[in-house]
Amino acid sequence: MTPEAVAPLFIRSDGRYLFARWQRPIVPVVFGVEDSSLPVIKGAFEAVVLLAGHRMAETDPELGANLMLFFVHDWSDLREVPGLDRLVPELALLLARLQAAGANQYRIFRFEADGAIRACFVFLRMDAALTEMPAETLALAQAVQTVLLWSDRAFDGSSPLVRVDGQVVLRPEIGALIRAAYDPVLPVVARDASHALRLSARITPCT
Repeated sequence: MTPEAVAPLFIRSDGRYLFARWQRPIVPVVFGVEDSSLPVIKGAFEAVVLLAGHRMAETDPELGANLMLFFVHDWSDLREVPGLDRLVPELALLLARLQAAGANQYRIFRFEADGAIRACFVFLRMDAALTEMPAETLALAQAVQTVLLWSDRAFDGSSPLVRVDGQVVLRPEIGALIRAAYDPVLPVVARDASHALRLSARITPCT
């Protein structure tokens, strides 16, 4: 991927370049699904974290879990989650916006003092489109979109996944970019578009 292809993936709609990755190990927890789905969901996250060369853990010493996924039938269901309004103080306003927009997914990131990703909350309203999606595909898409702080427009009209021989997999160039983004030589946070040059220089095909 050329720098010109990489940069837009981290340029936000307000024109700012903003890149961030996780520094602490990722500890996911999933709410609202049957137990039989948990291995599929966690397996997708493990695969993406392994690709990145990052780490997962059983618990976060400060937060317990730092990547929370909530599967709901209606946005109003989130109002019933104990303590969620403390984790997401703007919850009531957020739910009203999501309801009005007819959205079926939303992600909120929290950050360390240095700007690295500290936590992420993923909300998924299982409408007809998401319900029809295989669990493996849905989980993989969420894993990709939470492993880095992408632009809010990064995958507009272009999924990070592709179907190959009947199986949905991560697009090779996106996988290579994720792997490059976790190169320990690179900073965990970048706000200058010249960072895209450094990313591009480290991208090698995923095998």
